[in-house]
Amino acid sequence: MVAVTTVGVLALQGDFREHVEVLGRLGVEAREVRQSGDVEGLDGLIIPGGESTTIGRLAVTYGLVAPIRRLIAAGHPVWGTCAGLIFLARDIGGYDQPLLGALNVVVERNAFGRQVDSFEIDLPVPALADVSPPDEAQRPFRAVFIRAPVVKAVGPGVDVLARLPDGTVVAVRQDHILGTAFHPELTDDTRFHRYFLRMVQARKGERRAHGGP
Repeated sequence: MVAVTTVGVLALQGDFREHVEVLGRLGVEAREVRQSGDVEGLDGLIIPGGESTTIGRLAVTYGLVAPIRRLIAAGHPVWGTCAGLIFLARDIGGYDQPLLGALNVVVERNAFGRQVDSFEIDLPVPALADVSPPDEAQRPFRAVFIRAPVVKAVGPGVDVLARLPDGTVVAVRQDHILGTAFHPELTDDTRFHRYFLRMVQARKGERRAHGGP
């Protein structure tokens, strides 16, 4: 029997449905996570964009902070997009809101201003070459920024995956934790989702190699 890969999408607020739709197109079982029991048995978790303060407070209300931290501590891949990146960060410049504190970065919220200041830009992301056809290995990723954060500083163990032309960091990876300041789920390009799913499959392979489920 082939083991099913189950990826959760935190479904408290924000654009979780778009992530669920992309995962479905890629043939992955997606579970909407709204309460602590929904975290059990996940192979990975996506924390979507939305309003980071609301997402954090609802996660506290529904008892999700501790289960998500356990999931991360167990080595399961977690990906935060926009507000999800903020929720994962260890430092957001003094704002008083719940954080998972798992990603060793300093994040600045709403770094580009209001909704009307949203924009799209083509970004080189060399890491995506691994999930691209050979003739598209160097193709940039069309990134959608909506009231987006940026990464102001990265700590030890964090790799920068993408920068804006001025050098601003907008995508990072720390071992099994992925963070993007933009919204890959709002484009037709599935490479970031496939990149995350490769992280999930690699983790499952490690567990099997060590006798895990």
